[in-house]
Amino acid sequence: MSTNIFTLSLFITASLSFCQSPAARHYSASSTRDTLPPVETKKPNTDYAPAFKGQTRIAGMETKTPYKSEVLTTELKQPWGITSLPDGRFLITQKGGTMVIVNGKGEISQPITGIPEVNSRGQGGLLGLTLDPDFSKNRMVYWAFSLSTPEGNQTAVAKGRLADDEKTIENATVIYKANPAYKSTLHYGGRVLFDKTGNLFVSTGERSDIVTRPQAQWLNSALGKVLRITKDGQPAPGNPFIGKEGDFPEIWSYGHRNVQGLAFNPVTGDLWESEFGPRGGDEINLIRPGNNYGWPIITYSLEYSGQKIGDGITQKEGMEQPVYYWDPVISPSGITFCSSDNIPEWKNNLFVSSLSGSHIARLRIENNKVTGEERLLANEGQRFRDITQGKDGNLYVVTDQGRLYKLSKD
Repeated sequence: MSTNIFTLSLFITASLSFCQSPAARHYSASSTRDTLPPVETKKPNTDYAPAFKGQTRIAGMETKTPYKSEVLTTELKQPWGITSLPDGRFLITQKGGTMVIVNGKGEISQPITGIPEVNSRGQGGLLGLTLDPDFSKNRMVYWAFSLSTPEGNQTAVAKGRLADDEKTIENATVIYKANPAYKSTLHYGGRVLFDKTGNLFVSTGERSDIVTRPQAQWLNSALGKVLRITKDGQPAPGNPFIGKEGDFPEIWSYGHRNVQGLAFNPVTGDLWESEFGPRGGDEINLIRPGNNYGWPIITYSLEYSGQKIGDGITQKEGMEQPVYYWDPVISPSGITFCSSDNIPEWKNNLFVSSLSGSHIARLRIENNKVTGEERLLANEGQRFRDITQGKDGNLYVVTDQGRLYKLSKD
């Protein structure tokens, strides 16, 4: 076969693959190498040196097990959070202020009523959600949302009972408000996650503006934090700042910009998070109680204007380094660890929903370091907002454009 014919054949094959229906797309690795060049090929925004080898642009990798992606529905309305119900269906929040249930066929319920009004302007709306550990008995749902008050807007957490007929949330109650309120519609954070003690982790943002940004470092502000509260919204026992005068006792960690991903490592039980940088400096962090993660004093990013942030430093004593960062950004939102054996090499990997990057980042983590990165669904042209593992062990992803994807072994 001549070079020209071979090239044309490759082009036709690629074109047919790209043009096939989004309902089912099949993938199989073309390489048997363990490592590939880094998946990021664009020039970084900064010339900052990483603190250690492998902190950014780690070697690429490729899934060897054939797998497929299926679009179960395209009819969601700006979905933001997804979690599995005990029977395998999904409870999904939609930014505008509604929840829906979606089954394995992609059939969507009528909007669930009874949810307090949200401020859906900007980055606000109905955000992350999670089920009570005893949901099968009490049917309680917890969610984060942006709440409007006379003083401004704030990240809030509410709870309520999913009615037996699944048409409404009963007795919805706001249990927590992240003070102070502020008249911005940006950087709410908004993920919620139960720990093994039955307490609730909540992520917030520092509300973006220059005037609130320093509050990420303040221990008398709930902005730019990972928080830990009880089911009633009180500071959870064992929090690191309980009893320290002036400190908010619900704070677990601080120095964050805008945390939209929380997940537990299924092997170690450690809490991990994803947070946005501005131009560069998107981060993956291993969260420890009481630790300071540096924003806005240290960062691997620049202002949107291109200017340095603060003193333009990336390291400082007493401040934690990100386990991994991206420059340029991918805009990491919801994250999950895969604990399933369905696709063997995915087990215990971290999967990161990417908005501006338009892909799912698969990160292999060993000894709390990232050792490989792969980009999944990179040709779909979607803003991936959240990801979860279903009861069947497969991964399910929602996008800002309204899709629900299923990723499974082919």
